[in-house]
Amino acid sequence: MPHWKTILTYDGTPYNGWQIQPSLPTVQGTLAQAIHRVTGETVLPQGSGRTDTGVHALGQVATFSLSVPIPAANLHRALNRALPPSIRILAIEAVSEDFHARHSARRKTYEYRILPSCDDEDRICSPMLAPYVWACRLPLELAALQQAAIHILGTHDFTSFAAADPDLTTRTRSLEEAAVTPTTDSTPSPIPTDNTRTIFHSAWHQQEDLLIYRITGSGFLHHMVRNLVGTFVEAAANRLPPDAIPKILAARNRSAAGPTAPARGLFLVEVLYTDAEITHTEAEANS
Repeated sequence: MPHWKTILTYDGTPYNGWQIQPSLPTVQGTLAQAIHRVTGETVLPQGSGRTDTGVHALGQVATFSLSVPIPAANLHRALNRALPPSIRILAIEAVSEDFHARHSARRKTYEYRILPSCDDEDRICSPMLAPYVWACRLPLELAALQQAAIHILGTHDFTSFAAADPDLTTRTRSLEEAAVTPTTDSTPSPIPTDNTRTIFHSAWHQQEDLLIYRITGSGFLHHMVRNLVGTFVEAAANRLPPDAIPKILAARNRSAAGPTAPARGLFLVEVLYTDAEITHTEAEANS
């Protein structure tokens, strides 16, 4: 039975998240419908993660199996013809049957994009940009955001940054590359067992008018990235004391952290599965 790995990008604006829901448009459901139209088979593609309503993807990964072999190029072309313009298949390849988009993932990268507008009350957020950024009117400086992000380096219990997720049975991952300064540590991540995560990359940078947060890791708690961003923004706007982040981590209580940042600014950028992919990505980041 052919087993397929797809890399897809999508605009999450018109969808009620990734996970299929009765009578609601979702990315998983739309992809399943396209597969059925192309192949006549009813399958439910499994994603590397369940992006929420309004969250976007530049490199989501999904796997599914078909009963009949199809050339990869033909399947790729046919699926893109069957999908709406808001979802595109970037790549597709046959993989071993034990490969799973979520369970086989080693690292994931997310980005969060903010358009600060506090310094210019007349600045407007273009309707073309509004679905893809948080237009934030709080006073934000890059250096202050960086300082807040540094505090999540290393291994911590991230209960304070996790929303309740009844479908989750375990809550431990290892997040790699989270520092403003990249690490060369290539030690394998521990097996998840609780809310503990190891952060190796957590950095902000400015790109024209946007402030962009980038985090890479082997997995994330429910709403974790958005809760981190919301808290970093509170700290950068002087609504929290400079030492707030370590105390919030130690509290292990969601109420101790800041608000959840809006979904529209979040992008799933990349999912990595092999040592070769990880090494290549690290080399590019350090070049």
